[in-house]
Amino acid sequence: MREINKRGLLIVIVSLCITFPLLGGGKQEKEAEPRKIEIWHTYSDAEVKVFDEETIPAFEAAHPGIKVVSTKMPYDGLKQQVIAGVAGDAVPDLMRMDIIWVPEFAKQGALTAVSDKNEFGAIQANLLPGPMRTNYYNGKYYGLPLNTNTKVAIYNRSALTSLGAQPPKTFEELVALAERFKGPEKWGLGVGGTSTWGQLPWFWSLGGRLTDDNYTRALGYLDSSGSIEALQTMVDLNRKGLIGPSLLGAEPNTWAGIQEGNYLMIDDGPWFYSILGQEAYEKTVWEQFPKGKGGSVSVVGGENLVIFKGARHPEEAWTLMQYLLTDEPQLRMARTGLIPTTKSAGGNPELEDNELVQIYVKQLQTARPRTPHPNWEKISEAVGLAFESAYREKGTAERLLRETAQEIDGYLKD
Repeated sequence: MREINKRGLLIVIVSLCITFPLLGGGKQEKEAEPRKIEIWHTYSDAEVKVFDEETIPAFEAAHPGIKVVSTKMPYDGLKQQVIAGVAGDAVPDLMRMDIIWVPEFAKQGALTAVSDKNEFGAIQANLLPGPMRTNYYNGKYYGLPLNTNTKVAIYNRSALTSLGAQPPKTFEELVALAERFKGPEKWGLGVGGTSTWGQLPWFWSLGGRLTDDNYTRALGYLDSSGSIEALQTMVDLNRKGLIGPSLLGAEPNTWAGIQEGNYLMIDDGPWFYSILGQEAYEKTVWEQFPKGKGGSVSVVGGENLVIFKGARHPEEAWTLMQYLLTDEPQLRMARTGLIPTTKSAGGNPELEDNELVQIYVKQLQTARPRTPHPNWEKISEAVGLAFESAYREKGTAERLLRETAQEIDGYLKD
């Protein structure tokens, strides 16, 4: 091989530096592009506007290395789309997911256990316990509650005035008022159906139970003396004509009935006011659910934040998740009608002056999650059928609850 002289070597080096500037004194390396993370959600149009135009820009300004892609998804068919995405490795980094889906996808191995994160303990301490519990599966937590809701007692204002009464504090007081209110086309209680969502505040407040505290067993709980008495109490009230036709799907429904004065009391979420607006405020009075033998207990609703196992940028997704559980974004989204999940945001002066929000926040202190289990939908259907059969007097409360408890124990073991 011929030896290259010094002059030839110098020419080669200079040529390389011109062609590839990074090897010589050329331009500095370009800054790295922000990492893109995608979040799926089902926010309403009003909520999307705040989330996309205020919340995300604030996060990106504080974290310039992360770019957030916000994707609004239709709720109808969404669960099947998520299932297909998990199977085909086509999921987003994180998602605002219906709370009842979290255990099911956790069981499938599709979600990251956030309770394994170092920061989890401090975040959990500031979250309302009922919403937090909806993320539990098999000893770990697979999400964080982003926004929550529950149902409170809503009374017809004119009806209370005519009775010379205030919203009752106990179930006994409620029944006494319902008996006074009863008349032609008038029923004391407007119950929103026989499903678990419609029944649980009544059933739990009267002392009923679905399972043990660890969600492993229904026998001895759903068919306990307290549960049988709770269901029988409601059956008796219906037999006496104190519960309106909405219970079994007839008219007037709860919303029409409470506004037109057919019902003294219904139970519902904050959307009752956000959808119906000023008229609803003028016609109704709200209060926590009346205390029965089980206390004042309602049911937890809302959405949780989860990180998929298939996330392209899981650490950046965790950064966004932590940010969304701080007070600033929680309070910002609360202005759209969403209920915060952090204790600190709920006690913020901005919300303390909102009497309606405070009733829901107080109710959430004792609200319970629907059984966080992958088979919840089967459990819910079985319980709902038992309740409906009891109201239609197709069996005793004792027999129906015992048989349903046996069925549910099979689902809990699956």
